[in-house]
Amino acid sequence: MTTPQYNNQELLICIAARQMADNTSAFIGTGIPMLAAGLAKRMQAPNLVTFFEFGGVAPSLDQLPHGVGESRTYRRGLAALGICDVMETAARGLIEYGFLGGAQIDPYGNLNSTVIGDQARPKVRFPGSGGANDIGSLCWRTIAVMPHDKRKFVPKVDFVTTAGYLSGPGAREEAGLPPNSGPYRVVTNLGLLGYDDDTKRMKLLATNPGVSVDQVVESTGFELLFADEIGSNEPPTDEELTLLREHIDPTGLYIGKR
Repeated sequence: MTTPQYNNQELLICIAARQMADNTSAFIGTGIPMLAAGLAKRMQAPNLVTFFEFGGVAPSLDQLPHGVGESRTYRRGLAALGICDVMETAARGLIEYGFLGGAQIDPYGNLNSTVIGDQARPKVRFPGSGGANDIGSLCWRTIAVMPHDKRKFVPKVDFVTTAGYLSGPGAREEAGLPPNSGPYRVVTNLGLLGYDDDTKRMKLLATNPGVSVDQVVESTGFELLFADEIGSNEPPTDEELTLLREHIDPTGLYIGKR
């Protein structure tokens, strides 16, 4: 059972949550990833183990954290570690999913969260990597969540903050990154994208409700590949919306007050 009464933020959270399978682990950042993880644990992935950058491991998420280093990222968790311990856990290959964002993304999933323009004289300077490079390098499957337009989906990022598939097949391995790791999904306000196994280029998997394939193409600054059958993402269900609004984010901090 579905309802049309949802906003774009709620749709993004639901789609992101659906990408996480049960009995896996995820490196969670501030914002949408927190809500997506909380929703996934209440829906299809009750045994999802979440890691937060400052050391919280598998908190209950019965209360929404406001940041990756605050007390609710430890609440009723399995362990209270530190940032080095969590990064080492990823380096040991023990974290399946890693959530990322950025100002730019290219066809191979490389992300830029450092500068727009020349690094020496940038038009815009952003915060930089934080833990993003570690997450993108060490987690097995990364999920990027970002708005979809030509300014962000570009042929070549101005600066590689976080490695995707770099220049294509084999490039991650040549750079010393774990084999069979890398970008997995891109969740946007227009659709869900993945990557071609052979070329490592981005491809469209599904469109969001009310969005056409042409709209996705027109909003992308490079040539997209297409899945053999392009699906349509389901709108949030009544159950998902109830969980989001009444249990996960009842104050509307991220999804907005209704």
